[in-house]
Amino acid sequence: MPKLLPHRRTGLLASAVAAALAVTATGATTAAVAAPRPDVRFVAHLDIEDGQRPENITLEPGGSAVVTFAYNRQIARISPAGKVRVLATLPEPPAGSTTPALTQPFLGGVVRAHDGTLYFLYATGSSDLTGVWRLRPGGTPHRISALPATGLPNGLALDRQERGLYVADSVLGTVWRVPVAGGTPTRWSTAPELAADGFLGANGIKIHDDAAWVSNLDKGTVLRIPVTPHGTAGRVETRARELVNIDDFAFTGRGDTLLAAINADNEVALVRPNGTHTTVLTDADGIENPTSLAVRGTTAYVASGAYFTNDDPNLLAVRTTPRK
Repeated sequence: MPKLLPHRRTGLLASAVAAALAVTATGATTAAVAAPRPDVRFVAHLDIEDGQRPENITLEPGGSAVVTFAYNRQIARISPAGKVRVLATLPEPPAGSTTPALTQPFLGGVVRAHDGTLYFLYATGSSDLTGVWRLRPGGTPHRISALPATGLPNGLALDRQERGLYVADSVLGTVWRVPVAGGTPTRWSTAPELAADGFLGANGIKIHDDAAWVSNLDKGTVLRIPVTPHGTAGRVETRARELVNIDDFAFTGRGDTLLAAINADNEVALVRPNGTHTTVLTDADGIENPTSLAVRGTTAYVASGAYFTNDDPNLLAVRTTPRK
């Protein structure tokens, strides 16, 4: 979720039951700005003065994480030891360009293919740069598909066959589909459930069990849109509500349980298949306006952009109990 939220919306009705996310230590905790539980590990404290505010995250086989830094136009790798290496810096937009809803250039979702190719989203308010970008190992970034400069491409997902990319546009309330080879995007879904309600609508997106799952920040919902046998969008199902300020999310296993980043409210929620949810991480654990999550095995990684705290953007790791 970007920094320029017009007001801090409340409405997350956290369950009063005990936290349902079981955690165990993942390693030694580095020196921390916050004082998290001993079972939460800081992977990295990032440089706020250098604009290192992580917006989205994807994981690499060797244990590193690749993140987008929303406002300094950079893609970076964070090693398991917390070392940050900038992989690419995107070009500045033309003078006078204004990114919809945010005004400034915005780097959003990022995904990784098995061959190490990275795909990511860049929004600038200019038609020459806004769209889906690709970075091959050892290469330089270039745009492979133009998206409307009037939109805000935010969340990005890659299908299981690695043939198509799905883009959640927060301003246009649209899910776009783009071939991995690039080319003209298709308006895959423009369902009203994707629309904004004052600021940003469709935000995070994942492909899971033959469906596109999408969060809506303004409406506080998690949506499931089946992918039909013909590849088109099926009927939208609302799978969770009352998660206002939800940014990105990640599934904890093969089932439909997921973890959701509740950005402005500074929480991570565990959302069960029936839509009920429980707060499992707060600022007391070290998160600072969490923007995105990724899960590998029994470890969840939480990226925090510190958009409102303006203190300690970071990457945390926490061990999760496998869930169906």
